[in-house]
Amino acid sequence: MTLERISIELTNRCSKGCWFCYNSSNADGSTEWAVDELVEFVTDCARHSVRAVSFGGGEPLQYPGVFEVLARLRGVLFRSLTSNGLLLDKPMLHELRRAAPDKVHLSIHFPGNRSEVDRVIRQVHQLSHAGIRSGVNLLVERSRLNDVIHAADLLRSSGIENDRIVYLPMRGADTPTPEEIARVAGNQPFQSMTCLTSCHASPRFCSISWDRRVAWCSYTSEKRLLREATFAGVTEALDGLGLEYCGGDETQSPPMVPLEF
Repeated sequence: MTLERISIELTNRCSKGCWFCYNSSNADGSTEWAVDELVEFVTDCARHSVRAVSFGGGEPLQYPGVFEVLARLRGVLFRSLTSNGLLLDKPMLHELRRAAPDKVHLSIHFPGNRSEVDRVIRQVHQLSHAGIRSGVNLLVERSRLNDVIHAADLLRSSGIENDRIVYLPMRGADTPTPEEIARVAGNQPFQSMTCLTSCHASPRFCSISWDRRVAWCSYTSEKRLLREATFAGVTEALDGLGLEYCGGDETQSPPMVPLEF
């Protein structure tokens, strides 16, 4: 195993509280990560084979130490952040610019909500103007395919092309097929799951939850507690760990696992 990328949930606190959230994030969520420990942990992983870390949640901008973590890890490895953007006002954008993440993606969870789509488009362009590489994670539900197609058209017409959009299939139920995702992407090359047509663990990627459980992906129920926050601790937790399929009806679409980014 050559672990190259890790995803860390900073918290499961999120004011949005979407019903389909893979870790049941909510406004009263918490975290078991302290800033110093988190920085030391990621730095230790970078000393070994890990080249990139992605921070999510919950909502990472609701983790009090997010900017300090990003700033202290600058130059250590590639740092990305996925946010719902609800807190991304001018003061927050200023702090984010100072922390200088290598990439920020904003999520559209409800493509049929025009105000959410318009807000994310505006914020992605604001991030770009601030010198921050930016893009969109677009949730694709099979039953709302027309809404998603329209949202994707709006994104691309605004100048946010497929190379900056990640098309994420709904999991658990209402899962679209790869062909349906391709339709949403305008039948052009697109970004989605690294394992779009089969559910399997990647030896290059793992996920670590807000309560310090390690898994091959964020959505599987097969997780193991991280006994020590080190690279060795991660490899120990992954040893022999299984992977539970997280997609919808297998008769309708191939099994899927989450995007590695």
